[in-house]
Amino acid sequence: MNTQSTPAWRIIDSTLREGEQFAKANFRPEDKLEIARALDAFGVDYVEVTSPAASPQSQRDATRIVQLGLHAKVITHARCVVDDVQAALDTGVRGIGLLFATSRILRQASHGKSIQQIIDAMGPPIELALRSGLEVRFSAEDAFRSEEADLIAVYQAAEKLGVHRVGIADTVGVATPRQVFTLVRQVRKCVKTDINFHAHNDTACAVANAFEAVSAGATHVDVSVLGIGERVGITPLGGFVARMYSVAPQEVASRYRLGQLRELERIVARTCALEVPFNNPLTGETAFSHKAGLHLKAMTQNTGSYEVIPPEAFGLQRKLIVGSRLTGHHAIAYRAREMGLKFGEAELKTITRRIKEMADQGTLSEEELDRVLREWVTA
Repeated sequence: MNTQSTPAWRIIDSTLREGEQFAKANFRPEDKLEIARALDAFGVDYVEVTSPAASPQSQRDATRIVQLGLHAKVITHARCVVDDVQAALDTGVRGIGLLFATSRILRQASHGKSIQQIIDAMGPPIELALRSGLEVRFSAEDAFRSEEADLIAVYQAAEKLGVHRVGIADTVGVATPRQVFTLVRQVRKCVKTDINFHAHNDTACAVANAFEAVSAGATHVDVSVLGIGERVGITPLGGFVARMYSVAPQEVASRYRLGQLRELERIVARTCALEVPFNNPLTGETAFSHKAGLHLKAMTQNTGSYEVIPPEAFGLQRKLIVGSRLTGHHAIAYRAREMGLKFGEAELKTITRRIKEMADQGTLSEEELDRVLREWVTA
């Protein structure tokens, strides 16, 4: 992807909407306020909250989050019905995402309407939202199991009504990156509004799909912290930021406070009684760990040799695991120099063999490795 032609894109964080649909989420009002503040500290462009029509507490929570006075726009997500729009207006949110399922399977199982009936029904709620000054998105739920002609018909009808953007939702996570690029590009040709992309991660393609959506012209991407959401969730904020940073580091670093990401994820993990996965992009325990001898040798010469993203950009540190059976004499020499020690070539190889023998019983900690090196000097 050519960074010179990367379209403008914005992050809609849905931790407080899609994330509430996560099986292990049960946010208390104070949890929602803490998460909203942390999202704002990171710099997301939008904070999306559960529909105020969902429950009395949902309406109270939305109102309190609006009253925080965040820099991010507080928006909500609701059924495409007048009552849901009115409930949203009562909270003071600045925008609303309205949806209708457009695939044949969900039209039959969800609302029973034809495409023409959807087009007829969407008018009053969209008009009310626009008349009231809300930023309005209309989304086709289950877009990738919908007929393309049906999608274009509802998107063009929504555009004619005046919505600010249309939404393409991979509701069941069935789409491939190629399919996403193709459909977003086709929608881009048929409407002039902004395009919102929402990806579920059922087949582990959410980050790749979100990236391809932006490549094809999408302007807004839904994410959540740690990807929490319905079933296995949606595009994770950290994963999406990592992908975009790899192609446009200056843009991403200038727009978001990247050093806040780890704390943001810890907050959400704590409220859901989760551990941050060891292989989580950027912030996982092993994200910047290097162990193999060849890797260690290269990393001591140039940290970019096995890292496409510098951990320092996110306030993190790399870890060189020198005390394993996979280590090499270059890595041992590097650690010795850090300690102010120097060994001859033959001696260094002997020390390395000894450390490998010890590591066969288990990787040495940094303290254990340092002790071996010091003892070798004084022996």
